Amino acid sequence: MCGIAGLFDTLGRRPPPQALLERMTDVQAHRGPDGRGLHCEPGVGLGHRRLAIIDLAAGAQPMSNEDDAVWVTYNGEIYNFRELARELEAAGHRFRTRCDTEVIVHAWEEWGEACVERFRGMFAFAVWDRRRGTLFLARDRLGIKPLHYALLPDGWLAFGSELKALALIPAFPRALDESAVEDYLALGYVPDPKTIYAAARKLPPAHTLTVRRGRPLPEPRRYWRPVFEPAARLAPGAAARELAERLREAVRIRLVAEVPLGAFLSGGVDSSSVVAMMAAESDGPVRTCAIAFDERGFDESAHAARVAAHCGTRHHVERVRPDDLCLVDELAALYDEPFADSSALPTWKVCELARRHVTVALSGDGGDECYAGYRRYRWHMREERLRRLLPAGLRRALFGPLGRIYPRLDWAPKPLRARTTLQALARTSLEAYFQNFALLPDPERRQLLHPGLRRRLDGYRAIEVMRRHAAEGPRHPLSLVQHVDLMTYLPGDILTKVDRASMAHALEVRVPVLDHELVEWAARLPPGLKMRGTTGKWILKEAMAPWLPREILHRPKMGFAVPLARWFRGPLRERLREALLGPALSDAGLVDRGAVAALVEAHLAGRRDHSAALWALLMLEAFLRREAGAAPAAPAAAAGGAA
Repeated sequence: MCGIAGLFDTLGRRPPPQALLERMTDVQAHRGPDGRGLHCEPGVGLGHRRLAIIDLAAGAQPMSNEDDAVWVTYNGEIYNFRELARELEAAGHRFRTRCDTEVIVHAWEEWGEACVERFRGMFAFAVWDRRRGTLFLARDRLGIKPLHYALLPDGWLAFGSELKALALIPAFPRALDESAVEDYLALGYVPDPKTIYAAARKLPPAHTLTVRRGRPLPEPRRYWRPVFEPAARLAPGAAARELAERLREAVRIRLVAEVPLGAFLSGGVDSSSVVAMMAAESDGPVRTCAIAFDERGFDESAHAARVAAHCGTRHHVERVRPDDLCLVDELAALYDEPFADSSALPTWKVCELARRHVTVALSGDGGDECYAGYRRYRWHMREERLRRLLPAGLRRALFGPLGRIYPRLDWAPKPLRARTTLQALARTSLEAYFQNFALLPDPERRQLLHPGLRRRLDGYRAIEVMRRHAAEGPRHPLSLVQHVDLMTYLPGDILTKVDRASMAHALEVRVPVLDHELVEWAARLPPGLKMRGTTGKWILKEAMAPWLPREILHRPKMGFAVPLARWFRGPLRERLREALLGPALSDAGLVDRGAVAALVEAHLAGRRDHSAALWALLMLEAFLRREAGAAPAAPAAAAGGAA
């Protein structure tokens, strides 16, 4: 796993500013502490930081073909590289190494832009082809690995694994994308293809970008999408057996490494399934790592220990406490833009723990999206059954007013919060799902936004992010929200969280549940095999029944969460006030100070649980403080002026 950076002159063949490229590369040194490489020629510069995993001696990058006409800088792992190398050798290509990087070079020569369709793995890379005058950027199908880019005012295209590689360029415009602020305060992250900066973009998952000198920057091209339409009828028993076989194979191909390898183990179904398959495929004990909390309602460490004993792993545990929130500023620096998933904190800690023992770790991420494991899916389907009983107009007329007058009972168990259910029944299916997902409902979020920002947004709402993907999604209501989450929440939140936290410790994380062939197969399973009654991930639990204890497979879902509500009312009470009512947030013109104060006071008084929204504001404040301390952007001068 690595960090990549580069500069491409879209206008001509100006010499790339090597000193700037070095800084763009080295600011990502945490992603690749084992090596550093640069390639510069007229009009293009490529940078690379290496975390050595395969072919430790000969895998240095940037890497070229035989005549140095094609160069690549690459972050990721391609698990079918040996099969592709044999196919490419049969076509006449000659290899100098035994690493997957060189496969990309020759695959580009052989198949051009279609090369990505042949790769099975996680990747973000840039190929420079001198003969064609073309820069080719690509990102893997599910968005496991990141790639950011920006066209600078002077015609240089800059790209990097992390946004910090672009933000340090003197000519990079630092104006914020204000629609991304609305998205962030609703979703808790800035969704692809946006970044917090108006000038920069993320290359979306399953997209490529082909840039040719002298031509306008095109829109990225999608090369893959999962199809949520049931295939041929498959009996439950046969489906469970096939799922176990496919998961085991996805794990097996991810065990190739020349460095120590282990796994994250929360004690939930997904990570436990991966560890069980690793144990079956490994000669010795698997190394596993888990996080513990002092608060029982959040602590899964006993379940993780149960699985570790069952699978015979070498198990390690790290405890998370309130004083670990001193990492807020470090997390803000790590994610480069506001990021509000508080489980980034325990993720950071478990990655720190894992790196003491291994260089590569497997995770169970993706199981909830692929097999319908989130609790919100169960609530959505219950509401959907009720929504189908009445026409939309009648639902709005009946349940809308009831939802407005019913008392708010946030302190009560969810079945008693009828106000939320009544409001959901008055909405469309997607609107209801969005409101259940959002950190703050639309009315409260509008109040939170600064009046000036509200005017400038001109009616824009973050639900448009979901609508864009829902428009191309399946018809079944469960499959639709799974599709939306795979396109938005999975890459924007879950995979971003794990990538930045792991790479901060030079730890490579592999995600077998998100093997694209397994995802394609799972997408075509009937929804009834994923959610049966109120049981989510039913087919995965059936598949793993021979491998894991029943009490692990069927215990209530907890999630990887932090006890923020209690911490904010206790040891972090004063810190919360100081940060959220201080000048960095108040002076930015993004949120209304009075509305922020009301959120803080309602939470501290115990009237409402606003912990998720308050954490989002805390991370926004930390970002704004860092941004205020950043060097002012230079005038629209050449990128090379910084060299």
